[in-house]
Amino acid sequence: MNGRTTEGVFAMSGHSKWKTIQHKKGAADAKRGKIFSKFAKELMVVARQGGGNPETNAALRNLIQRCKAASMPNENIERAIKKGTGEMEGAVMEEISYEGYAGGGIGVIVKVLTDNKNRAAAEIRHIFTKHGSNFAAQGAVSRGFKRRGQIFVDAAGVDEDRLMDIALTAGAEDMQRDGDQFEILTDPVALPTVAEALEKAGIKPVNAEVRMIPDTYVSVTDKSVAKSVMSFVQALEDHDDVQDVYTNMDVSDDVLAGLEGE
Repeated sequence: MNGRTTEGVFAMSGHSKWKTIQHKKGAADAKRGKIFSKFAKELMVVARQGGGNPETNAALRNLIQRCKAASMPNENIERAIKKGTGEMEGAVMEEISYEGYAGGGIGVIVKVLTDNKNRAAAEIRHIFTKHGSNFAAQGAVSRGFKRRGQIFVDAAGVDEDRLMDIALTAGAEDMQRDGDQFEILTDPVALPTVAEALEKAGIKPVNAEVRMIPDTYVSVTDKSVAKSVMSFVQALEDHDDVQDVYTNMDVSDDVLAGLEGE
């Protein structure tokens, strides 16, 4: 059902392995509380947009699951939701996107949640400039991406046909094997439904979130270019207002192995 070329599968494989590195980094961030701050901002926005009841707000329900998977304390979750609904006083967050190009022509999209868009713009621009990049026109990079729900499930102990049947029945659009994981793609609206169907079937996703997925990937085989782009992405992700950074970089397995060893 995946309908992708061998080249496309290879690209996803390299990209997803890089995501695995980012997940490991995310666990380290959680220890420092950084990821909790980012989740809190997202909870505020999602609760403001769709209400604070996870029973009727599927996006909030899915986000709460992600927060709990990262071991975010329940009181932090509840406080952020109340700030979003206005039950508690809190800053109003604005969603902003910035686009540009990193080394090797790699497209970069930065999603920001901030209570001060002028400050955020200046600080994000400074990071771009420091890493030899500039903002691109809105849409210049993002037109090569699609907003999609993305779910990763560990392949160990999971029957592929059963997983595919559950995912398809729940509304998934695509599924493929990606190394030691299965990747399931959905329409953004269908993500919570598919994730819940998996949970009810006793299959716990490694990660389930709406992401900007590239239509095509740019292959990077030069270690210095890969390291430069990753350094740029890391600097962006370290900024308190940055929620997500998306790129269309596909790192070759050899290069990735070399970077992991550093």
